[in-house]
Amino acid sequence: MSLSISPHLTALALITDALAGRRRGLPGLWRDAIAARVGRPGHQAVRPLAAPGTSVGPDCLVPLTPARGDATVPEQLAALRDLPPGRLLADLEQAFGSGPLPVQWRSAAERPAAWLHGYASAISEAWDTAAPLWDNARALLDREIRRVGVAAVRGGPEALLGTLSPRLTYGGDRLLVSGADAGTHDLGERPIVLVPMLAGKDALILSLDDREAVWIAYPVPGAATLWRRPAAPARDELSALMGQVRADLLCAVARPKTMSMLAADMQIAPSSITYHCDRLRAARLITRERRGREVWVGRTHRAEELLELFRRT
Repeated sequence: MSLSISPHLTALALITDALAGRRRGLPGLWRDAIAARVGRPGHQAVRPLAAPGTSVGPDCLVPLTPARGDATVPEQLAALRDLPPGRLLADLEQAFGSGPLPVQWRSAAERPAAWLHGYASAISEAWDTAAPLWDNARALLDREIRRVGVAAVRGGPEALLGTLSPRLTYGGDRLLVSGADAGTHDLGERPIVLVPMLAGKDALILSLDDREAVWIAYPVPGAATLWRRPAAPARDELSALMGQVRADLLCAVARPKTMSMLAADMQIAPSSITYHCDRLRAARLITRERRGREVWVGRTHRAEELLELFRRT
């Protein structure tokens, strides 16, 4: 048994929770921040991961397997962007057989290059949000390295694997998994590689079919202590540029909201919200879209660029 520090699995767990709707305990503030940061191609690429009843996916979701050592997010992204489209098609066939693909993966198979580009974008943009969290987790990861080392020597795999997730039970070289992919898996003599993640408490990513090794990505113990409000723009400087109300309003629409939702959240009269939205729309910082009786407000790409500028200052 060994341990791999592969933060790409953290990014995958975050987009699965925040974008694919597989709620695994990620706090709402972080779901909103990641959903707002990831662009449309990334959102579209992650949709196949949202299909109910199964979480099976192609191996190229993790192009550099943790079984072969640590890999940084830039290294994983470089490997993803170098993958030929045919690799995705081959991995889909390996995952689902030679018959018709599950409906959620058919659009990816029809445009494999576009899917790979969108998925790489989702990982990259989610990591832009999560990287500071990972930097703050060094002490937790160091403690987990020590814990795994001690447990592997003293208690064997049974004692250790039982602590990773309530969905896992191990005994007699067999791993029992509950949930969407419930089943019993014979591990044989294959080595087991553990990959701690910064993810919701119920997150779990498994690779059980590789002939070389089994790897299990799980939430690092103590991760909940790190969940704080995601990095936000420097509002004092932003307020100096456009005024307090408009700065707060722009920050409030990380995900689209209705005018009535904004009025309630900000405790401002609807007429005042309309006035400030008019000014932000004139500056090309928000969009307004009528859906039935409601008007939905969202940020433009121009607004995202402005907020990113203030995050860096």
